[in-house]
Amino acid sequence: MNCDLKEVCKDIRCDVMTCIGHLGVGHIGGCLSVVELLGVLYYEAMNIDPKNPKMEGRDRFVCSKGHAGPAVYATLANRGYFDKKELLTLNQGGTNLPSHCDMNRTIGIDMTTGSLGQGFSCAVGVALGSKLENDGATIYTLIGDGESQEGQIWEAAMFAAAKKLDNLIAFTDYNKLQIDDTVAKVNDIAPLGDKWAAFGWNVIEVEDGNDVEQVSEAIKHAKLGKGSGKPTMVILNTLKGCGVQWIVDLGPGNHNCPVSEEQAEAAIREIRGEE
Repeated sequence: MNCDLKEVCKDIRCDVMTCIGHLGVGHIGGCLSVVELLGVLYYEAMNIDPKNPKMEGRDRFVCSKGHAGPAVYATLANRGYFDKKELLTLNQGGTNLPSHCDMNRTIGIDMTTGSLGQGFSCAVGVALGSKLENDGATIYTLIGDGESQEGQIWEAAMFAAAKKLDNLIAFTDYNKLQIDDTVAKVNDIAPLGDKWAAFGWNVIEVEDGNDVEQVSEAIKHAKLGKGSGKPTMVILNTLKGCGVQWIVDLGPGNHNCPVSEEQAEAAIREIRGEE
């Protein structure tokens, strides 16, 4: 798909600010840190068709890091799965866009997630099913660094390697922060790459996970893992709140915080480079 991915990511980031600002509160930091990944996946890497969201053999994306749901919704709306006006219903009564992704509510969502660790297990199951069906799909999944403290993550990681799920590409949003403090202070997961390699995964580390070119190259490299007999983990070193300085400055406080419509509008101007 021919497009300017940097501009696409600006659009996604702005729509995240708009919908959370309209609601007044949300998991803004971890949404903004994964925008480049979502932009590259949905506009370049994935075999998908917004006009046929249930297409057989399509690539699938599972957002195990459930707090990033609004960023996924903004990406789907920009990609044409549903009208952008729906973004203003985020997490409100009767919405099709609940706080965490729900495959029964939202067009384009491939797996219901939210309870940390469980979405990753589901992604492993989807990858196994795809292997058994031999449908040629690549299964992508996103986990958080705080989420990586969950034992279920590592049980699923061990199973994926044992079943040689080389059609599975996972990403860690390694922004180094979680709700209570830095990841290192709460329960350090470093050295993260060594852990995944020890569990039998191919490992790719991206220096700047908010750089579309680096993310794009990493995914292209990860796709070469098909046939290797190993799943691949791409570790994205990201900035929580990326794109909006006052949100970055909140540190762990940006995990879930109030955002007024006025703050959202100012943030959009910053993202667009208008101030």
